[in-house]
Amino acid sequence: MSHPGQKNLMTDVAGLRVGNAHDETVLTGATVILCESPSVAGVAVAGGGPGTRETDLLGPDKLVDNVNAIVLSGGSAYGLAAADGVAAMLGARGVGYAMADVPGVPKTPIVPAAILYDLANRGDKDWQENPPYQALGRDAFEAAAEAFDLGRAGAGFGARAGKVRGGLGSASIVTEDGMSVGALAAINSFGSVYMPGTDAFWAWPFELNGEFGGVRPPADYAADAEDWGAAKQNPQLGQNTTIACVATDVALTPGQAHRVAQMALSGFSRAIRPVFAPFDGDVVFVVSTAQQPLPEPSPLALARLGELAASTLARAIARGVYEAQ
Repeated sequence: MSHPGQKNLMTDVAGLRVGNAHDETVLTGATVILCESPSVAGVAVAGGGPGTRETDLLGPDKLVDNVNAIVLSGGSAYGLAAADGVAAMLGARGVGYAMADVPGVPKTPIVPAAILYDLANRGDKDWQENPPYQALGRDAFEAAAEAFDLGRAGAGFGARAGKVRGGLGSASIVTEDGMSVGALAAINSFGSVYMPGTDAFWAWPFELNGEFGGVRPPADYAADAEDWGAAKQNPQLGQNTTIACVATDVALTPGQAHRVAQMALSGFSRAIRPVFAPFDGDVVFVVSTAQQPLPEPSPLALARLGELAASTLARAIARGVYEAQ
């Protein structure tokens, strides 16, 4: 039977480390997912107001097949600079893409990124010409490890999930035949993660081992299609977003990673209501560390992997909000 990995974190997938950094004064932060070796990646963008870097590069028809890291950050467009900090750290270590090794020509680190909007959370954003994000990216890089904090941490440090505090969540699963999947999410959603009128998460059917409190809805619960519960009531354009990354140790092609990312989007739908709104910037990356081949027959195995990605992501979202409270 499938079960959470040893740490119930994304880093249960071999070949990854995760680092967080935050700024208490600004009320923001960044998270980096570091690949120990270049890894195939894909992405799916579903929100109406995304902020991203290098996502076009992840198309299955593009030249570069691998990434060196993924960055999730607060700060809206300013936060994309966190990836600059990570790229600088990788480049200084000779990590990156090059069509040929040429003396004196640096390699180019491939660091896709996505941001959420936390500029209006009452932190001190009077940074003038010196936003903190490049430094946060560097600090997150230095902090990368197999263990990392959840809740009010990293890219989720200044986030809000509907009317409650948002945060950083992670979860993992290992199948009976040895496939590993891990997910990490920074939750700053317009929609609510709770079922209206209850303390139960929308993602409760997917919970494992009481990882986000074990609360269940009443047996006679019926959802009202127009009751959004604790969603943000007066959203302004661009002030929301859940950004996430799913990882697996199964070898994927760029096209397969893209398909898993598309399937993983349903994890947002299972955990947040409403989601993918015009003022959300929801994005999910998928990373393959290629520690083992995809089981046969591959189309069915890929479908299994996509479903595992979705359910694990739903768990990570609920867990991030639970840990933040």
